[in-house]
Amino acid sequence: MRFRPSRKVRSTLLGSAAVLVLAGLNAPAAVDYAGSAYHDYKINQPEYKARYGHWAVAEMPAKYRLDSIHATLLPTGKVLLIAGSGNNVKLFKGGTFKSTLWDPVRNTFKKIDTPKDLFCGGHTQLPDGRLLVAGGTARYEVLQGDVKRAGGAMLVKNEDPDQERTFPKGTVFRSPGGKSYAAQFPVHVPRAKKTEDPQAGKVTVTASEARVYVESGEDGPGGITNTSEQYTIDGLRGRDRNNFYGMANKLAMDKKDFQGIKEAYEFDPVTEKYVQVQSMSEARWYPTLVSLADGKVLAVSGLDDIGQVVPGKNELYDPATRTWAKAPEQYFPTYPSLFLMQGGKVFYSGSNAGYGPADKGRTPGLWDLKSNTFTPVPGIEDPGILETSSSLLLPPAQDQKVMVLGGGGVGESKKSTARTAIVDLKADRPRFTAGPELREKTRYLNSVIMPDDTVFTTGGSKDYRGRSNSNILKAQFYHPDSNHFTVAADPAVGRDYHTEALLLPDGRVAVFGSDPLFGDKDNTRPGTFEQRVEVYTPPCLYRSDRPSLEGSSQDVQRGETAVFTSPDASRIATVRLIHPGSATHVTDVDQRSVALDFKRERGRITVSVPKDASLVPSGWYMLFATDEHHTPSKALWVHVR
Repeated sequence: MRFRPSRKVRSTLLGSAAVLVLAGLNAPAAVDYAGSAYHDYKINQPEYKARYGHWAVAEMPAKYRLDSIHATLLPTGKVLLIAGSGNNVKLFKGGTFKSTLWDPVRNTFKKIDTPKDLFCGGHTQLPDGRLLVAGGTARYEVLQGDVKRAGGAMLVKNEDPDQERTFPKGTVFRSPGGKSYAAQFPVHVPRAKKTEDPQAGKVTVTASEARVYVESGEDGPGGITNTSEQYTIDGLRGRDRNNFYGMANKLAMDKKDFQGIKEAYEFDPVTEKYVQVQSMSEARWYPTLVSLADGKVLAVSGLDDIGQVVPGKNELYDPATRTWAKAPEQYFPTYPSLFLMQGGKVFYSGSNAGYGPADKGRTPGLWDLKSNTFTPVPGIEDPGILETSSSLLLPPAQDQKVMVLGGGGVGESKKSTARTAIVDLKADRPRFTAGPELREKTRYLNSVIMPDDTVFTTGGSKDYRGRSNSNILKAQFYHPDSNHFTVAADPAVGRDYHTEALLLPDGRVAVFGSDPLFGDKDNTRPGTFEQRVEVYTPPCLYRSDRPSLEGSSQDVQRGETAVFTSPDASRIATVRLIHPGSATHVTDVDQRSVALDFKRERGRITVSVPKDASLVPSGWYMLFATDEHHTPSKALWVHVR
């Protein structure tokens, strides 16, 4: 590739060379300057952009900046960035929770009132375009050496079949020996169950129970209890004192993990406000929410109200009634990557983030919710390094192929892998097979489905949370049709833990967040959360003959056709419905690309939408038309019903 520098650039390069000659062997700074000047020149040349694309940092005014933990593209074209407390315990204790709405077209921003700490909750988009956000943070973790008071789970019992009761935060439970423990959250205890047997003349009462986290009333080891005890509840008298009581096995000064909340909200993209809906039955921190074919949402996993992985107690949200109900039980580690497949089954790729034992819930497989059966899918030699891996339903969705990319060992492991693997779930006996390797061992890789059926991947780090300056400043495209990677322009901003990437309606990719553990190679300084937003423009958008789709958003019915105006109809090669992404912790189960059959006519195209709701769940999609050179149009918003 030949570059023709301008007179100004030639002067800069010649000046840099002169500095190198004069500085001799003692010129590291001069070398850096010259190399940087040439690099900046090279990546801004039209030929380079047309081959590799280009990165630019989006300017966000300081008052709108936040630690982007969650990112969702809404059907208004705006991006909702949620931090909550943003992994900042001071903000958490101060009750400062943040969300920002970004309009990437106008590059405008708006602060959004955030009612709860939605940090590390789950989210997915509903059929009407609202965003469901469920779970978040009730308490930050406390490492063992920093724990000041004994605590743990208290079961609150109720033997009264005629009375339910809510005990407020601060309710005191007292042991026979006089030790006191205070509830850290409100707890509601339902009525006891009464069963009558008229023939035997017997009435059986079965106590109900609810769980709450409690802490000792005193600092230090004096609050530790290692035996099972029954606890009275301060303030109760008479029958209530006997009917309501606490039970606990062990209250210790072990490490205290993060705890989840039960609250759930819908974010309305029109009013741009959070609306509270019914709370979940289980508290969840790091849960996955996935939309099903009937429009309901499945919530799985997460850390509960005492900091333990929810033991397979899953829930279903009904957007019509805004209520939750029990779902089939199945255990997963936190933030499992789950994908709705044709026929309604859910595929677990094995990708997950954060918490769970190394020997449980790590095996990929197909989950049939109707029969609640889980069929393992083999082929991954070491599922123990799928934590913090990326995975997605490859485009187009009709192919029913899922890919996993990179990953690392469980917890703070230094392990990482360059492995990719692909499974064809239409096969009689699905099995993962090896894909092309990444250029480096990578965890926290972001993967984004593009309008031309490629997958753009970027960032990540080799070590846990970018430890030892191990962030990877590389990007590439995966081509499903030929099963290989091609190089893209290098990003300027490193991304590891707490990072997200989204396809925008104009065909660009926006990347947010990053939360390195340390700020230096020797791991001696704490890391700083990356608040810059970097936007990638792919090579295809540097072509002058981009096809056009015209018109406003419209409703389309599954199984029917829809007509769209295009002056470039004669050269359109593919049409795709791409569901907007909703990403956190390198997990985005919302994005999918559906191929549409279409007919070209003069000045318009007629597209056919598949009838299968498990292939095309109801909701808002971006409609892209792509020409024979793989250049996409800007998207039109389409509401599939």
